[in-house]
Amino acid sequence: MKLKYFFPFFVAVIAAVFTSCSDDNDPTYLDEIRVSQSYVSLKTSGGTTSIDVIANGNWTVSEIPEWLTVSPTSGSGNGTITFSAGEGEGRTAEVLITCEGKTQRINIIQGIATVSNATCAEVLAGPDSKTYRVTGIVTSIANTTYGNWYLNDGTGEIYIYGTLDAKGATKNFLSLGLEVGDQVTVEGPKTTYGTTVELVDVTVIKIEKSLIKCDSLTVGGVKSDILPIEGGDIVAHLTCKGVGVAVEIPEEAQNWLGVVSSTVGENPTITFRAAPNAGGDRNTTVTFKTTDGKKEYTSQATINQLGAILEVPVKDFLAAEVGDTQYRITGVITELYSSDSQGKSFYIQDYSGKTLIYRAEGFIESGAKVGDIVTVVGKRGAYKDSPQMVSGNFESLNYAVTKVSIEEFNAKDDSKDVYYMVTGTVKDLLSNTGAENDYGNLHITDGTNELYVYGCYPGYGAQGDDRKGFIKAANIEVGDQLTIIGYKDTYKGLIELCGGIYFSHEKAE
Repeated sequence: MKLKYFFPFFVAVIAAVFTSCSDDNDPTYLDEIRVSQSYVSLKTSGGTTSIDVIANGNWTVSEIPEWLTVSPTSGSGNGTITFSAGEGEGRTAEVLITCEGKTQRINIIQGIATVSNATCAEVLAGPDSKTYRVTGIVTSIANTTYGNWYLNDGTGEIYIYGTLDAKGATKNFLSLGLEVGDQVTVEGPKTTYGTTVELVDVTVIKIEKSLIKCDSLTVGGVKSDILPIEGGDIVAHLTCKGVGVAVEIPEEAQNWLGVVSSTVGENPTITFRAAPNAGGDRNTTVTFKTTDGKKEYTSQATINQLGAILEVPVKDFLAAEVGDTQYRITGVITELYSSDSQGKSFYIQDYSGKTLIYRAEGFIESGAKVGDIVTVVGKRGAYKDSPQMVSGNFESLNYAVTKVSIEEFNAKDDSKDVYYMVTGTVKDLLSNTGAENDYGNLHITDGTNELYVYGCYPGYGAQGDDRKGFIKAANIEVGDQLTIIGYKDTYKGLIELCGGIYFSHEKAE
């Protein structure tokens, strides 16, 4: 439930483009590739249609939507391509066939591509690629450049992924003046990304502005939506052209946030009070409602409160819920994330697990590299259900780890503050208990030089029983190549690599 405070003072048809290609030539008579037809029609009940291909070389098919099956998707020389789809209505696609730098475009249509007036529930249950027109309330805005936001009409909620401006252009969402609480009619094709139902690059048909708006939030008289960890008051400044105001606080926030006072008039204020925060960062979205006697209008505001940064092992970070709580984790950089063009992303591992740090600010400037022991702070996020740290900051480079040979390591000075990465072949596995190699004591060799490893642990931060049994669990055996991180010490004349942090190993052939 939501806690509610009441205050008495107040169809078009889309034409299919049948033929097109990458130059001005007739698509059926390109020298490199020819097709028997560049327009394919499928029955609404589902079915299969084929076209013939004549090509001078290797060809590939691309841009295939999820609802369409194409076989084969590549070939050489002449052949036949089959297009199949299950039952569907009003779906279109453009499939590309490329050969020796030339592209043939095949237009696919299933049924008549009409615009359907629908509820959110009907969109959620309907087929992908069909174009819908739907009317609902803007409940939240995720991106103000492309225009990504949520629309709810009471029957359900859909995600709007991309919004065109009045001239049909992208990346100009702010020009529409769209705000949370506005009633909007949009039109666009449906797609499903993972489990999220979306209308993509919608056209805005109509905007009906809300009669209530949250103009700003202030803390201590200063414009801000962030409360301190100690708690306190935050004031919502409203414009209301309706009759009366109601405030709703989500159930999950009612144990720390409540309404303590209000003022009247066309520009009313609502004062909220937050309790001290003993956990991580938290926030909630409160809803303001009014009416004109016929219809209800809404506006929203998000209230944030700072919290403690929770210092946890990677396993606890991975188990946490996606949200705004701040986490601090420390571990070894195992690899850089190659898909990040900005170069700010990397993987970090401790004794309990491994996670992606996605675009941590300050990482590049730190000069940290693979093998270094670092600390990062950020929020638990996810991409396609894969956990990652987001909105992170590179907090510290704890140890810059130097990669050395066994011979070079043996020549270094003893120091518990300097860490090295060493690789060698496991010569033997030793026991300090007389029964089992609990802590991973062993010798590694490069064929000429030898090094005693006093403890090989599963990763940075392992203590107590977490240090035990790693060699057996990781199936590390004599003859395997082991890479380990640690500091140099000498005990009774014996050179040792101590505090061993496992990095990687390769099985002997």
